[in-house]
Amino acid sequence: MSGGDGRTGIELHVRDGIAEVMIDFPPVNALPARGWTDLAQVVTAAGQDPATRAVILAARGRGFCAGVDIKELQRTPGHDALVEASRGCFAAFAAVYDCAVPVIAAVQGFCLGGGVGLAGNADIVIAASDASFGLPEVDRGALGAATHLARLVPQHLMRAMVYTCARATADQLLEFGSVLRVVPPEDLHDAARAVAAEIAAKNPAVIRLAKQSLNGIDPVDVRRSYRYEQGFTYELTLTGPGDQARQAFVDGASRVSPEVTTE
Repeated sequence: MSGGDGRTGIELHVRDGIAEVMIDFPPVNALPARGWTDLAQVVTAAGQDPATRAVILAARGRGFCAGVDIKELQRTPGHDALVEASRGCFAAFAAVYDCAVPVIAAVQGFCLGGGVGLAGNADIVIAASDASFGLPEVDRGALGAATHLARLVPQHLMRAMVYTCARATADQLLEFGSVLRVVPPEDLHDAARAVAAEIAAKNPAVIRLAKQSLNGIDPVDVRRSYRYEQGFTYELTLTGPGDQARQAFVDGASRVSPEVTTE
């Protein structure tokens, strides 16, 4: 699916029972509102295809995902873009979690905001050695995806990361066990395909039921938990701090090169 502004958007490539879903929104893979909805639809369709044995979620460029396109939110009058982006994020995160087959997130560079939502809901995370994970939401006048960060780091570190907007490295997540493998950036694709191929070699009926069973025993309902968080972003917007923080970000980003802007 292509972005309306000519950017590549979301791509799907299928080979040997492995569906590769590729995010491509240069320069930093900050997804517009429609991009999140497209991503949800592609991931869901890939999982529903009976020929699919596993899904790899990856991205082009130096970063996996910088979250929501804040510039789009600020240039769109009213709150329609914010509501659409929020619904899209909810749908995309849920699509990864509910995908009928295991989803492997292949993460390079920065994984921020909505990127954490995607990786946190994936079944397996393979990370490049340059990967870092974080939620800059507090600095952007928003809240959300702590639900998913809590699946990647311990509780107290998650809280500190939310309050301070600090990031965790791929090596830290490897120690926590939430990243399966850390590899050089140039080996990321091959490492993700190797894990996907190992899963694809199993009995597909068993793997699909295994995915259902594992979701069924999760201690936290990630959909309800994240939806609760989203309510506070709406409150911050309606009361003023949310819009002020987003505009401050846009004003600051306009004074620096887009190559160093990560959201």
